[in-house]
Amino acid sequence: MGKTQKKIFNSLLERVREIVKGPSGRDEKLRAICQLLIENVPHYDWVGFYLVDKAKKELVLGPFVGEPTEHVRIPFGKGICGQAAERRTTFVVQDVSKEGNYLACSPKVKSEIVIPLFKGGEIIGELDIDSHTLSPFTEEDRVFLEDVCKIVSELF
Repeated sequence: MGKTQKKIFNSLLERVREIVKGPSGRDEKLRAICQLLIENVPHYDWVGFYLVDKAKKELVLGPFVGEPTEHVRIPFGKGICGQAAERRTTFVVQDVSKEGNYLACSPKVKSEIVIPLFKGGEIIGELDIDSHTLSPFTEEDRVFLEDVCKIVSELF
């Protein structure tokens, strides 16, 4: 990773920490984090949080920034988000057209990264990022976004 990218990610992590410690409510903080990421990382075109409904084993759309999506409830195992929740692991899909179990939010979406959120060892949600660029996500994106999720889990 270039020094510039590393500086940007480190700066953004500091800003995420400030947002989490701030005075507003959880949803406002989550939306502010989405806004921060979409404004500062050029290949992040849709950024949102899905929260777990344990009773139904579903993900429920929470705060997001980007085009509206019809996928407001996603069962565990379905699509990239559902698979990430079921397997409790980060999914990086560099070309969504090659995925058989993909829920298309928009024809513009070319790639996606989904990072689970954990609290006390339980999955409580996830951060979902779509990109209109093919293969934009690096190992640095994955590490950075997993760090974002560790910080965000403090809100739960």
